[in-house]
Amino acid sequence: MTAPPGATLSELRECVTAAHHERKRLRLRGAGTKDFYGECVVGEPVAGDALDLRSYRGIVDYEPSELVLTARCGTALSEIETALAERGQFLAFEPPAFGGDPTIGGVIAAGLSGPRRMYAGAARDFVLGATLLDARGEVLRFGGQVMKNVAGFDVSRLLCGSLGILGIITEVSLKVLPMPRAEETLRFPLSAQEAVAAFNRWSGQPLPISGAAWCEGAAYLRLSGAASAVRTAKEGLGGERVEATSAAQWWNALRHCSHPIFNNSSIWRLSLPDTTAPLTLPGELLIDWGGALRWYASEDRDPDAQNVDVRAAASAAGGTAICWRGPAPSTGRFHPLQPAVAELHRRLKERFDPHGIFNPGRMIAGL
Repeated sequence: MTAPPGATLSELRECVTAAHHERKRLRLRGAGTKDFYGECVVGEPVAGDALDLRSYRGIVDYEPSELVLTARCGTALSEIETALAERGQFLAFEPPAFGGDPTIGGVIAAGLSGPRRMYAGAARDFVLGATLLDARGEVLRFGGQVMKNVAGFDVSRLLCGSLGILGIITEVSLKVLPMPRAEETLRFPLSAQEAVAAFNRWSGQPLPISGAAWCEGAAYLRLSGAASAVRTAKEGLGGERVEATSAAQWWNALRHCSHPIFNNSSIWRLSLPDTTAPLTLPGELLIDWGGALRWYASEDRDPDAQNVDVRAAASAAGGTAICWRGPAPSTGRFHPLQPAVAELHRRLKERFDPHGIFNPGRMIAGL
């Protein structure tokens, strides 16, 4: 099912209300750059007719002086980034594009962030407001276009990472930031354990850090901000300066998951406390987010051979593990939720989508 060219909100409502009354399941889709992400992936049975949302597009409002941009769900990320770059601004959470051109609705629904996440904030931290089209065809508006204290439940940020199971995020308002005036990347030959220790030591100092990652025997530290601050930090830290073009390629490879490590057939994504020492797990290791994000990649195609070890190791360290690529293990791609949290998800799903028409099973089996 495709929304009409240049679709209006009323036409989207007609598509949704018809599906709701007929109990017809819908698979919400933008550019398809994250079809691999979730419990339902390419190559596996996916419930629901595809509802292409790319025709509901366009930047609705952009106030550079207020650092706020509002766009419809089908607007391409490239269009937004171009508009921001013309005014010297950017999306500081560095949403990954995975080699394509995702829609902003898909960006927020997935809620994924790039290397700057630990230092600038996650995608949800930049969501000021959102408009949701629920299963009954109701248009619900949450938040606004300014940063302020939220009274009640912050639904606009709840939608970030919901994978579309609550409804169509038809419009979103985002906080944007000025591009850094200066940026430098330093390289340090360190072991993984030494890098984790260094990242935590540096994070406790007044340094303009915007990225900290490790792979193949070297740690990379990105400094961003005022030229004087970056220069002072660089002189104090030492290390080897990485040429600007090479540095941009390195950080983009992490942001968009195009680093060679992502060519492996089996990839696990672990979110851990940033002080956690490197875990003894099979596969190549890549560390991002100053130690809080760990990737383990290998060519092992047996999903259950490593499942227990990876999940148990992540849990023991106080974190979680996602099967990012490869056949899904029997316990699912996402880390199992605690019963109370799973019940909260179920109640939210029932409130916004009582007949379960939106992206069934995409995030949690049975929802």
